[in-house]
Parts: sequence; structure tokens; C-alpha cells
Amino acid sequence: MHFDITMPLTLFGVVFLAVLVSGKVERKLKTAFEEREFKVKDAVVIVAIIAVAVSVMAFVPLMAIMTLFLLAYSILLFTFTYIFSGFNKVTSKLFSGVFFIVSFLAATISLFTLFPSDAFVAYGAAALYSLCGFSLITLLYEEYRDCAKERWYSAVLPSALFVFLYVFFSRTPIWFPYLLNTYGLIFAVLITLYLGSLFTWETSIVFAGLLTVADIVLVLVTGSMVSAATHVSGLGLPIMVILPTFPQVTSEWGALYMSLGLGDFFFAGLLAVQTYKKFGKNAAFLSAAAMAISFFLFEMFILNFNLRAFPGTLMIICGWALAVLLKVLKDKNVRAESATSPLP
Repeated sequence: MHFDITMPLTLFGVVFLAVLVSGKVERKLKTAFEEREFKVKDAVVIVAIIAVAVSVMAFVPLMAIMTLFLLAYSILLFTFTYIFSGFNKVTSKLFSGVFFIVSFLAATISLFTLFPSDAFVAYGAAALYSLCGFSLITLLYEEYRDCAKERWYSAVLPSALFVFLYVFFSRTPIWFPYLLNTYGLIFAVLITLYLGSLFTWETSIVFAGLLTVADIVLVLVTGSMVSAATHVSGLGLPIMVILPTFPQVTSEWGALYMSLGLGDFFFAGLLAVQTYKKFGKNAAFLSAAAMAISFFLFEMFILNFNLRAFPGTLMIICGWALAVLLKVLKDKNVRAESATSPLP
């Protein structure tokens, strides 16, 4: 019997981190969004847009898809960093210093290890050295900066680093699986925190239910989700996390890798964050564990019956629904016992 613990543990880790961080960043995000929240009709529209986008994805030129995703990811990194860039001078210097070191090391290592076999890497090294210089300028500028407002130049650094690494190194061995999965996990957490603050408990329930139905149709009925994933897989974009199974599962083509889309990570993170706001942190962590266990069981079913694809939202929501149902029943019993207990 085949099973895998890598992806369920990764799912749990991402959701756990999102719950931990959400309470610390939600106030800032809500202020940035001017306290706006999605309504039920917004949730319906979002699911409809997702369904249409997935259905037509296989017919969209790859260059257009790549441009769209790079733009979206860059805006996400820039916006998130900008919102939280009002830190003190020491932290700002540390932030710029980290990007100075990372860009310098990445440029130097790639130039001396990858350049002989891939001349295009030299342009990437030049771009990273330029980013290194820009980081140094921002570091020096902090010495003369007095105000503690948001820093646009700090927000540029993560976006620029991501674009440079993708454009110049996505065809090199360092991109997959290392950088691809690293950025995939980063974006999974950021998307959960960024969009999760716009949802309420009611809109989350509607969104989760409709998205699960849409996912089942797109994966098992029309196959559009599989076609879309196959169409864009060659681009090397961090739209999913791809991990080897552990214990290792092999087939006639070699070792198997399991993949889970960023949308599924966001789906699980959204449910856990809303559970945290509704029932508290313990319930959220229990729901995260339940989702991981449910995912593990479904994944074991997939591995042993050689299924090509299965709706990730269904694998996740089954565990979450059970955890929330048990929590609701427990609270109901506690209230009933409190109401019927005799007064002292």
C-alpha cells in the first residue's frame, strides 16, 4: 500500500503558519483595504471567474499567461511588502542588507557555476548585480531618512528578485525544485493573508462550497483543470508546489512527485483563518490537522488506484467540515449542560 506524508505535512505547515501570522497582520491589511469585505455575491462572482478562467486557460497563448502571472506575483510581493514597510530604521537596513547579500551571492554563484553551460545566465548575473547595487543604495539612503512611512524602494526588492530569478534562471537546475517550491510556498501564505482578510465567515462558507463544486466539475467532469495545468506546466511558474513522495513511490517512469496548486493552499488557509476568527486558535489548528489528515487519506487513495487527478478542494474540505461540525456540536452540548445545570 502506497502513501505519502510530504504533501500533507506541507499543507499543514502552510496553513499553520497562515493562522499564526493572520492575527498579527489582519488589522494592517484591513486598514490598507479601507475595511472592505467581500459579500456573498462577490464570492459567487469570484468562483464564476475562476471557473471561466480555468476553462479557457488551455486556449490562451503561453506568453500571455506568463506575463499575467509574473505581473500578478510582482504586484502581490510589492503590495504586501509596501504595506508593512513602515518599520524602523534598523529593520529597514537589515531588510536591504539581506537583499544585498542574497542578490550578490546569487549573481556570483550563478556566474561561476552555470555560465559555462548557459550563456543566458550572464545576463541574469548582470541583473542581479544591478539589484545588489540598488539594495546598497537603499541601505545607504536609510542613514539620511527621517520619516517612518512606507518605503516604495524596499517594496521593489522582492518583486525584482523574483522576476530576475524567473526570467534568467527558470531553465536552470536551481529553479526546479528549489526556487519553484520556495516561491510557491511563499505565495501560498501571502495569498492566504492578502485575500483572507477580505472574507467573512459567511462569504467563506459560500465561496468554499461553490468552489468545491466547481473544482469537482472542472477536474472530474470536463477535465479543464487538468488541461489548464498541463498547458502551463512547461512555463515553470510557481502556480503549484511539486514534492517527491515520502516514502518514495515509483512507477514505470520513475519516482512519483505529488503536486498541489496554490489555489488549494489558499483554500485550506482561508478555511483555517476563518475558523480561527470564528472559534479561536485551537479550533483553527485542529481544523488544519483535520484537513491534512483528510488530504493524506485521499492522497493514499489516489496513489493506490493510479488516479491522474482529483479535486484538491474536496480532499481538504472533508476534513475541515468534520472538524467544524465536531466543534459546533461540542459547543452546543456545553451550552445545553450550562443551561440545565442546577444553580448552587
